[in-house]
Amino acid sequence: MENFEFVSPTHFVFGRGAEEQVGEKLAERGARKALIHYGGQSAVKSGLVDRVKAALDEAGIEHVELGGVRPNPEIGLAREGIALCKEHGVDWVLAVGGGSVIDSAKAIAVGAHYDGDVWDFFETKRLTDDVLPIAVVLTIPAAGSEASKNTVVSNDELQLKTGYANNAQRPKLAFMNPELTFTLPEYQTAAGLTDMFCHLLERFFDDVGAVPVTDNLCLSLMKTVRAEAPRVMVEPDNYDARANVMWAGMLCHQGLAGVGRHEDWATHGLEHELSALNPAITHGAGLAVMFPAWMEYVYAENPARFAFYGREVFGLAPTGDLEADALSAIDETRGFFASLGMPVTLDELDVREEDIEKLIPTLKENKGEPFGSFMKLTMDDAREIYRIALA
Repeated sequence: MENFEFVSPTHFVFGRGAEEQVGEKLAERGARKALIHYGGQSAVKSGLVDRVKAALDEAGIEHVELGGVRPNPEIGLAREGIALCKEHGVDWVLAVGGGSVIDSAKAIAVGAHYDGDVWDFFETKRLTDDVLPIAVVLTIPAAGSEASKNTVVSNDELQLKTGYANNAQRPKLAFMNPELTFTLPEYQTAAGLTDMFCHLLERFFDDVGAVPVTDNLCLSLMKTVRAEAPRVMVEPDNYDARANVMWAGMLCHQGLAGVGRHEDWATHGLEHELSALNPAITHGAGLAVMFPAWMEYVYAENPARFAFYGREVFGLAPTGDLEADALSAIDETRGFFASLGMPVTLDELDVREEDIEKLIPTLKENKGEPFGSFMKLTMDDAREIYRIALA
């Protein structure tokens, strides 16, 4: 087990009606004025934003609001949010939505007390403790951003999508009501399940040997996601299934499932270039394509690790041939994503071979060379992985 530091400051309010406690809990922490940040119109049409505003009003907390967060959030809207915070003296950022909204809220919170451009933090990765506190009303279980130290945003002007990690931007409060996820579209539910499963894969496959406590946590969460996935797809209003998925999604990316490991994150880097190329590509869908392709390219570095994963997660019986067992585990992974209705080739995402060279410069800028830990990858390796994913 490697040395590690782990910070987890998030106070969770979980269950039916959790969002009704927003005003009370923020007031307990001295909130005076909040920026309510949300995405498209679903949070408005459902009445959720109005319920959140009513809870704040009842607690005597003033608020301003900024909607319009898109999937793969763009830095321009975060800049608008920063300007609102400075103009109105906002002291809390309240995200109402899923990972994209929360990531945008984190960028706002990081830049609210900064005199320069918030993009500086994404370019330099410089840490700051001067971050507005963040609260979250979660509507989409997927990214785990409601408790993580990470945010990822796009800069369309630069055609760049990149992340920023800082424990100071972990949300202080997360309100998690599984009932808010009942009406999610099937595709969005499936993409979320894929995203959380891939967060575990990034942690499970690296260059560190066995770390039993962490490994077993990862494996248990993988099995939970696999077990609940068909239930939520067939019974979208199954409270217990939705609750298990929502809590698992947080645990998949909070950080606990990676302690003592280096983690890999090559595949997330490969996928980020796809959704930077075309922001309409859903992150989970891109991961469903890229992870099996990455697996096929790197498994020979440690086929026993893949065979172990196949036995524990998919129940594959050992054949005595490690390579065959590893490849079977990869096939099962691709099959699991396909069973959710996710794409499994770049062709399904309208990404062609001629697009590969467009992805490489920003991949190198974001990840450096070499990148990854399970296998150190070069840009030529990246090209080959993209080619594997084509069809």
